[in-house]
Amino acid sequence: MATRIHEKYLAEAVPALQQKFGYKNVMEIPRLEKIIINMGLGDCKDNAKALEVAVAELTQIAGQKPMVTRAKKSIANFKLREGMNVGAKVTLRGARMEEFMDKLVSIALPRVRDFRGVSNKAFDGRGNYALGVKEQLIFPEIEYDKVEKIRGMEMIFVTSAKTDEEAKELLRLLGMPFAQ
Repeated sequence: MATRIHEKYLAEAVPALQQKFGYKNVMEIPRLEKIIINMGLGDCKDNAKALEVAVAELTQIAGQKPMVTRAKKSIANFKLREGMNVGAKVTLRGARMEEFMDKLVSIALPRVRDFRGVSNKAFDGRGNYALGVKEQLIFPEIEYDKVEKIRGMEMIFVTSAKTDEEAKELLRLLGMPFAQ
């Protein structure tokens, strides 16, 4: 079963990218490889229940259980010991990634207050894009009444594009609303 984003990629993005950048081979055409969603949970280092709630919310959003990340080093100023839980991350590929991308651009981003488009300066020089959201409430799976604390998250869109220009065009064709 092909997702809406996959069909859009094949029908619109592939021909447009091929025409704009003049790819000779179909395998040269950039594609979305994976989306990594990261949620920093530094405030949950003392509270195990808050960590469980945050992991459950990220599971609902991504449709896949996240991995709890641990501190690599001890930092006394932050009262942080090596091995403490400091975040949660999940890597989406294939159909789950496409479903998440579709949900993000068609439902979640339009729900952001005063939304004028996402930044077009958040590329890393190698064709990957980073996007941060300030609250998890923009996702339809999250029930407003059950949220204990508003948390932000970062999303990294990893593409097979060689340049930022190619990656931006790919994401734009897949529906990412870039600011003018």
